[in-house]
Amino acid sequence: MLQMKFLRNSLTAVTLFLLSAVLNAADTAPKTDKYKQTPEMATISRAAAYLIANSHFNQQQINETISSQLFDDYFAALDPTRMFFTTEDIKSFEPQKKQLGTQIRMGNVQFAFDVFRLFVKRLEEYEKFTAEYLRKKPALTTNEEFDVNRSKAPWAANRAELEQLWMKKTKNDLILLNLMELAKKEDAKKEGKPEKVVSGKEQKEKAKAAVKLPPPSTPEERTLKRVDQFVQFYKNMEAVDVLEVYLSSLTRIYDPHSEYMSPRTEEDFNIGMKLSLVGIGALLTNEDGYTKIVKIIPGGPADVDGRLKAEDKIIAVAQENSDPVDILDMPVSKVVEHIRGEENTKVSLTVLDGSKGAGAVPTVITLKREKVRLKESEASGKVHEITQNGKKLRIGVITLPSFYIDFEAAWRGDRNYKSSTRDVVNLIKEFTAKAPLDGLVMDLRSNGGGSLLEAVTLTGLFIKDGPVVQVKDIKGKSVDEDNDGGKILFGGPLAVLTNRFSASATEIFAGAIKDHQRGIILGDSKTHGKGTVQRVIELEKYTAFLGAKIPVGSIKLTSAKFYRINGESTQLKGVTPDIVYPSFSDTMDIGEEKLPHAMAWDTIQPLNYNVFDPNLSALIPVLKERSEQRIRNNPEFSLLKKDIETFRKIRDRKTVSLNLEKRWQEYLAEKKLHDEQEKLMRLDMGSNSDASKKEIKDLYLDETLNVVADYITLNSRPANVMATAR
Repeated sequence: MLQMKFLRNSLTAVTLFLLSAVLNAADTAPKTDKYKQTPEMATISRAAAYLIANSHFNQQQINETISSQLFDDYFAALDPTRMFFTTEDIKSFEPQKKQLGTQIRMGNVQFAFDVFRLFVKRLEEYEKFTAEYLRKKPALTTNEEFDVNRSKAPWAANRAELEQLWMKKTKNDLILLNLMELAKKEDAKKEGKPEKVVSGKEQKEKAKAAVKLPPPSTPEERTLKRVDQFVQFYKNMEAVDVLEVYLSSLTRIYDPHSEYMSPRTEEDFNIGMKLSLVGIGALLTNEDGYTKIVKIIPGGPADVDGRLKAEDKIIAVAQENSDPVDILDMPVSKVVEHIRGEENTKVSLTVLDGSKGAGAVPTVITLKREKVRLKESEASGKVHEITQNGKKLRIGVITLPSFYIDFEAAWRGDRNYKSSTRDVVNLIKEFTAKAPLDGLVMDLRSNGGGSLLEAVTLTGLFIKDGPVVQVKDIKGKSVDEDNDGGKILFGGPLAVLTNRFSASATEIFAGAIKDHQRGIILGDSKTHGKGTVQRVIELEKYTAFLGAKIPVGSIKLTSAKFYRINGESTQLKGVTPDIVYPSFSDTMDIGEEKLPHAMAWDTIQPLNYNVFDPNLSALIPVLKERSEQRIRNNPEFSLLKKDIETFRKIRDRKTVSLNLEKRWQEYLAEKKLHDEQEKLMRLDMGSNSDASKKEIKDLYLDETLNVVADYITLNSRPANVMATAR
């Protein structure tokens, strides 16, 4: 996603605004009490409140409506599964509900610490209750159901209802651990490998290595340990971490990409922006208390390994030769701390397969921590030969994982600086060195964005000139154009392949190609829909003059929105393809519109721009009809549709059985169906081949090549005619 670093700003208004923060702040609590605010926190909250109201794109003052929303969202941030607070607890704080905004503006954030103190108290009670309940050896034979998605469930009315939830949660935790063991035994039985005869030396080596491993424990012991780790995590949280949760709950009312970053989170953010973070290479988010994988980063360890997927949920993390740490309900920033580590060390993740919904059985995936392999994140390509009507067509395919540029090398005048546009230019030249290309596919699936400049320059390779994107901030509107002197590197039939993970700069490129009628857009029903720009404001710029000697963190705010040249925002709606394929991700909770408090879609004045191929709009219905017919007649797409429908039904399940035998039988049935479908999707590979799991036919790319072949055949005239459009 695009980030714009805040460079300069006048401090005069904020100086006057914040001066009273130091004059009026009273140190009313001993420094040993972590649940009392400090004068520094008063200064941070006043600065944050001012910037949120005056520097965010929405220009919305913190009023009573926002205060009420903050009240609800803060409780939800601490307790997303509604397992620890009761209606009685929340009512006890309601007299402050409409006053929170005024309190923050005045430097008062004590509400956050009072609620957090009660939260920790409830966690301690939960741990004590779980220990006592486990001593009774609960039966896993009842016909009860457990609601795994409680984010919209009503709060428990009282303590008695809470204890009922805790009992069910404990049973479900026990069942998950039992299912893991049963699944391991089932897999070992199916493999049917004869026991290997080992020498005395090998036995000694094995025994020596085994000493390093943690001793086996029962599901009850593991459950209690996980609960203890979970509770200790919150008890050990620093006061600034509590402040971060509270102020971020406020910023996210304005939009989901704005947040307050404590000094530690700010450091992690800066490391991540430099691409030097060592981890597994996955973008994570929090959903209903689970850590969910949003996207696998191309070239990272998870991508190379191939087992983790978007929608999978991580429930525990283990370091080498250590017990797993339960991360349920843990903030994502803290989960990242567990996953991150030294390069070439291993981390084991306990994962729930997202494709199996509520009934998924945990599996353990071990990965080696590495830096993202930049080589695998670069543009790559291949020429495909397609025969249509007896004629061989050369169609190039360029896969672009992100819009990247080495700004530092470019600024210092390095003639060979790295950029996505330059790499695409080299690939096209390589494709056409021996023979002309008949068509080109830009594969931008799962391209999460990057440099705005690169989106503009890449578009310029395919259009003569003209506008590419409009950017609107609180000061007005600017337009980015193709300014390469009217040069077109490739003027033939063009297709852009996208999905719901294609976002930001990708949507700018795809939107410009569509508006200029330069090519066909294909893929999921829409792209991601992130049409906003964020900037990071270092709070120290506003607090240093007050004599603050401690790090105060930063605030990330949405400062602008993107608009296509036809005047439509890419926010929420993204870019709609001309030809839509059946897709798993269309059934997933993926996309800007799925995020709470997402900014609205709107329009601004369209620009004057040129249409590259005036015949394209008439050709698209024909191309679409031919594609749909091929998909209907393709047995592999038919199987894919069945898989999607199965996945949809599994995802629609909101509860799981608390009967171990029933859950096990459900798992076996779903696994059998999954295995049968997976076998049918493997083409030209032996069933025992290690590569068979990864060499699955790319149905979407194959069909895109067919569409481009149709486009070439139907549009045989020179593709350089220009017309004017609005």
